[in-house]
Amino acid sequence: MKYTLFAFLAASFLVIGCKTQNTHNQIKDYDVKLDTLTMFDQSRSRKIPVAFYTPKTDKPISEQQVIIFNHGYGFNKGGDYFVYSYLTEKLASKGYFTVSIQHEQTTDQPLPTEGHLQTVRRPFWQLGSDNILYVLNELKKIKPELDYKHLILIGHSNGGDMAALFGNQHPNLVYKIITMDNRRMFLPRTSLPKIYTLRSNDYPADEGVLPNDEEQKKYHMTVQPTLINHNHMDNKGSENEKEILNNFILKYLSER
Repeated sequence: MKYTLFAFLAASFLVIGCKTQNTHNQIKDYDVKLDTLTMFDQSRSRKIPVAFYTPKTDKPISEQQVIIFNHGYGFNKGGDYFVYSYLTEKLASKGYFTVSIQHEQTTDQPLPTEGHLQTVRRPFWQLGSDNILYVLNELKKIKPELDYKHLILIGHSNGGDMAALFGNQHPNLVYKIITMDNRRMFLPRTSLPKIYTLRSNDYPADEGVLPNDEEQKKYHMTVQPTLINHNHMDNKGSENEKEILNNFILKYLSER
C-alpha cells in the first residue's frame, strides 16, 4: 500500500471542510448526558462497567443508532472508558447512543508483551469480544427501541483488536467497524460489516492485519493513514488531532 503525504493532506482538508449527511447530524449539536452502570455477566462471574454517552433530547430519536466504543490497553488501572471523551461526547452530540466499555479489571492478568503476540493476546481479545456481546444483548433488553441493525463498533489499539475479533466472529451483528490503529488482530475481509481503519504515523501493523490494495478495492475497505501518533488517539491528543480523528470518523459514519 502506497500513500503520499499530499494525498493524506488533501483528504484531511476535504474531511474537515465537509458536512456529513448522516440523519443523526443536526444543525445544532445535542447536549450530552453521561451515565454509568456496572453490568454483571453471571456466566463468567465478571463485572463489566459501562459508560453511556447520550444526547439530551425532549423527544426520542427515531432509529437511533448504537455505537460501542472499546478503549486501548490501560495497564489494568481502570477508568479507561472515560479517556476518549473527545470522541464519545462528539458522537453522542450527533445523536448516537454511545456506549463505552471498561474491558480491563485491576485483578486481570497483564497483557503479554513477549512471544507471538497474535497468539498470546488472543484470549484477551476474546474477553473483549465476549464483553461486547454481553453488553449488546443486555442493551437490547433495556433499550429495545434502539437501532441494532446498524450497530457500529469503534476501538483504539487493543480495543480495535477486540472489535476486529468480534467482527470476525459475529459479522451478522455489526454494520460498521472503525479501528484506530489496531495492530495485531486481522481485520475482517468483507463488504459487510463495512471496515474502516485509521493508522498512526509511528507504529506499523503486523503482517496480514491490514488489507492489501486488491482487498481494499474488492471489499470497499478504507485504510486511512494519518500524521497522528498512536498514543495521541485518546484525550492526550492535541485539539487539532482530535478534530482530524472526529472528522474522519463522522465521515465514515455518514457513508451508506
